[in-house]
Amino acid sequence: MKPAPFEYVAPSTISGVLEILGQNDPDEVKLMAGGQSLMPLLNMRLSRPALVIDLGKVADLDFIRETDEGVVIGAMTSKRAVEDSELILREHPLLWESTVAIGHPPIRNRGTVGGSMAQADPASEYPAVALVLGAELVAVSARGERTIPADDFFVTFLTTCLEPDEVLTEIRIPRLAPRSGWAFQEVARRHGDFAIVGATATLRLEAGVVVDPRIAVFGVADRALRFSAAESLLTGQAASDEMIDEVASQAAAAVEDPLEDAHASADYRRHLAGVLVGRVLREAAVRAAEASTGA
Repeated sequence: MKPAPFEYVAPSTISGVLEILGQNDPDEVKLMAGGQSLMPLLNMRLSRPALVIDLGKVADLDFIRETDEGVVIGAMTSKRAVEDSELILREHPLLWESTVAIGHPPIRNRGTVGGSMAQADPASEYPAVALVLGAELVAVSARGERTIPADDFFVTFLTTCLEPDEVLTEIRIPRLAPRSGWAFQEVARRHGDFAIVGATATLRLEAGVVVDPRIAVFGVADRALRFSAAESLLTGQAASDEMIDEVASQAAAAVEDPLEDAHASADYRRHLAGVLVGRVLREAAVRAAEASTGA
């Protein structure tokens, strides 16, 4: 199919984007980043905007910078740029590992970090990683700028808390604390396919017990899920097999309405979420122990 007719503009500055948004009904406008998600929706006429604003020429949104607090990534930075970044590999190997799991090289060449965050596909890797890394997302509009914690950003299927007149400009990822461990795993039918279920976790070990665990899954519900109750259960406990099994079981039970489709039943997705949570917690605990001993 071909998309319904629409107007197309490609401003070169963020102020130009905001000016165009101010001159149009924001509900009738779609912002296009890499186009990997929007173009299929347009072609299938599932989205029928009157105007498409292409962000591809806004050079100020394409960057990876190190700060005192961590790393800041521009919304129009490609996934390939993240994959090729020595800074990301060194400071945020979890983000790097999740990136190379996304699609295939042509997809990563075009797809952007901000596009994946704003699209909020429940099977996407980046929202779950943003949750466990404590990322903040910065949005601007004619009304000003606001910073949104990842925990508040993702709402439901393909929906975030962004207002129609807001533009996502950057993602701020704080540096992991010393003695931290991390892990990322997903199950897909083939490499490059959307994940059936994925899980990711970070944690620290202090005096032999777990501190500040963060656990999230994706592909199992209407959005990436963070398991606060399971995190509380693990906090202050030794990362024993028995404790991790208990935490994984609680995480699986917390998936109230798992997705069901031709690839996996709801029960299988819930079961797989628990299995993967157990795996990433064990792997994260091993990395944290190695970091604590300097191994």
